[in-house]
Amino acid sequence: MSTASPAPSGLAAQLGAMRAAWGWFVALGLVFIVLGFVALAHLVASTFATALYVGAMVLVAGVVQVIHAFRVKEWSRFAIWLLCGLLYVVAGGLIMAQPLLAAGIITLVLGVSFVINGVFRIAAGIGARGYQGWGWIVFSGAMTLLLGAIIIAGWPVNGLMILGLLLGVDLVVNGVATLLFGLALRSKAG
Repeated sequence: MSTASPAPSGLAAQLGAMRAAWGWFVALGLVFIVLGFVALAHLVASTFATALYVGAMVLVAGVVQVIHAFRVKEWSRFAIWLLCGLLYVVAGGLIMAQPLLAAGIITLVLGVSFVINGVFRIAAGIGARGYQGWGWIVFSGAMTLLLGAIIIAGWPVNGLMILGLLLGVDLVVNGVATLLFGLALRSKAG
């Protein structure tokens, strides 16, 4: 009869490994927070970098799709794959050639999508009236609608800053969450 404890399950072993690396989570969180504040301090540069990144991703996706079109050229859809890939290449190239103009267009589309999303969320919340928590859905929709209206009202001037602002806020929020997660792991490890 063995008195050895059974080996930890897969999930327990993964949690144990994460607990052992709590310091890395804290460090990563701090790096995200610092980078977020750098992005917030340099909104136009952050917007420029974000637009270049989006343009590069679209361009690479287009090149891959063009290569894919030639790899499957015996298919009856070769022309469609090729045309879509070329459109991606052109769009990515235009974004990279004019990143601040692209940022302005992306900002306007973002504002309009927030307004539409807010209206739909408000309608969904009102439709759920009578269920607990429906007011929070309406509140969330109203905040999204308001944010979209603010973005649209400040366009095109705010197009130079919105993407950088969103990047900075995302980095700070993600950094705080990662930092707190690492600290929580530390308390469980001890």
